[in-house]
This record gives sequence, C-alpha cells and structure tokens, in this order.
Amino acid sequence: MVRLFITFSFLLISCASNAQPTILVVYHSESGNTAALAEAVADGARSVDGVAVILKTSDEATEADLVNADAIIVGSPVYNANVTPEISRFIASWPFEGEPLKNKLGAAFVTAGGISAGEELVQMNILQSMLIFGMIVVGGPDWTQAFGASAITGEAPFNIESPQEMDEKFLERGRNLGQRVAGIALDLQDR
Repeated sequence: MVRLFITFSFLLISCASNAQPTILVVYHSESGNTAALAEAVADGARSVDGVAVILKTSDEATEADLVNADAIIVGSPVYNANVTPEISRFIASWPFEGEPLKNKLGAAFVTAGGISAGEELVQMNILQSMLIFGMIVVGGPDWTQAFGASAITGEAPFNIESPQEMDEKFLERGRNLGQRVAGIALDLQDR
C-alpha cells in the first residue's frame, strides 16, 4: 500500500511538472482590428511547441483563466490615450488577495487609429497594472517592440477599411510578441 502511494505521488508530481505552460491572450476589440492583432499574437504563441494557448475577449475571460495561466497577454484599442473601458474593468476585476498573479508573465499589445495616438502610453498602462499584481512583464524581441506589439489602422499609409487589410508588419510584430512570451514561459517551466 505504501509503495502504491509513493508511486502514485511520483506520477502525480511528474505529470504536474510536465504540464504545458498556458498562454492566455485577452483583448477587447471595437472594429475588429484588435481582434486581428490578438489572433496574430495567439498564432505566434502557438508556433512554440509545448504550450497551450487560450484566446478570449475581456468579456469571456474568467478569474480561473487568469489564475491558471502562466502568461497573460492583454490587448486594447487606444481609447482617449488609454485602454478601453472594457479592458479597464477587466483589469479592475483581477484577483489581488493572496497575490495569485504574482510571477506570471505579462505582455501588452494595442491598436491605434493614428501615428502617435497613444499606443506606447496604453501599452505602459497595461504593463504598469501587471507590475502592481507582481507579474513579470515581457516586451517584444528587440528595441523596436520594447513595450510589446502595436498597430496603426487609421492614418496613411496604414489606414485600412477592414481588419483583413492590416499591414503585415504589425501582424508580424504580434506574432513575434506571442512567440517570445510563449518561449520564455516554456524556458521558465524547464528550470
């Protein structure tokens, strides 16, 4: 009986340590542009073998999703140089007591109507919120994406009529961010 208990305990611990890191991508989208960038971020994370990726809107994401994730990537349109009210409510609902988000990875992506319309400010707002919760923030793969990923959608030469027309450069930045966060989550799990 003792041998069976020890074997079962070992298997349980082994399975727990081999669990895939979970990357949660949460966004709010008004026109579909942020949803398109969220898909690119999720695709980048999915390109890393050994991780699970969950993509949800801020209305769909639950506290359990947050607590069970190893990394949380949040996306918002720029709304008066801030996150949308929906993302603000989402962040305000995060569990604080007991620090359940502490040491989880966090990253940000945004879409903006115009160049210099506040995208880096909004990225920093999201990242600052993550820091308050004790999260470890991750930027993009190089200095051109230091704060995450962003896309311009309403000013020439990047103005678009539909999310399907988003400039490939911005989608690539989203994929790069998702891939970097997933890679770091996997590296941290292996330690």
